[in-house]
Amino acid sequence: MNVMITGAAGGLGRAMACECGRRGYDLFLTDINDKGLAPLKTGLERQFGVNVTTLASNLTSPASLDSLMAEVDRRGILFDMLLNVAGVDDEGAFVEMDREKVVGIAAINDVATLRITHSVLQRRRPGSKFAIVFVSSMASQFPIPLKATYAASKRFLLDFAEALHAELKPSGVNVLALCPGGMATKDSVIKAIEVQGLGGAVTTNHMELLTRRTIDRVLKGKTVYIPGAWNRTFAFFGKIVPRRVIASYLYKRWDKAQAKWLKG
Repeated sequence: MNVMITGAAGGLGRAMACECGRRGYDLFLTDINDKGLAPLKTGLERQFGVNVTTLASNLTSPASLDSLMAEVDRRGILFDMLLNVAGVDDEGAFVEMDREKVVGIAAINDVATLRITHSVLQRRRPGSKFAIVFVSSMASQFPIPLKATYAASKRFLLDFAEALHAELKPSGVNVLALCPGGMATKDSVIKAIEVQGLGGAVTTNHMELLTRRTIDRVLKGKTVYIPGAWNRTFAFFGKIVPRRVIASYLYKRWDKAQAKWLKG
């Protein structure tokens, strides 16, 4: 099985790559961070004996993506799975953030993801089933002031994944939206989880377990995966409580958390 993973040098991307390597899948890894790819390739090949190809790419650039796909074609690679991990998480008052930084959230989380997905689907192995994972977020379940662009960008991925699943299922393509809570991928994320107190602690997911269950679920044809009992409970209430009430509550919560973190 050949698997493409975007954002492979980051915490979740690396965890996904390790899980796929453990299963014996050959990998094509891409990330904007070229330096993070080389040691990952070496480690995966040594530990699991799989074939790993790496190539840095800026997926927000059509030219960069075209170069990536040209290398795929040159090697004659046909894919069985795409794990869309690449994305950014930023927060702050909308009007106080830099304009291009705000636009960049949607550019990588949504536009770049559409671009790579469309390209890789043209390069699926003929006659075989295909699997796609979109990394959405628990943030997709709610309107979140002070994280408005990020939450909306992840809601787009959730809705798109569910629609694409229905559209492509007859042709043998399974599409899954992964909606995790916090993940301790780097120091800034750990601090963000900590300032949320108990709420941050109970919604945090363990990456090794999450990656294994995510791949299991997409192979079984599941559509949405919200890992963790607390996260599923919050998502349920997010569907029955009026969204304006949720937005008001979350504004107070995030404003308080950011006073400790972004402003402190």
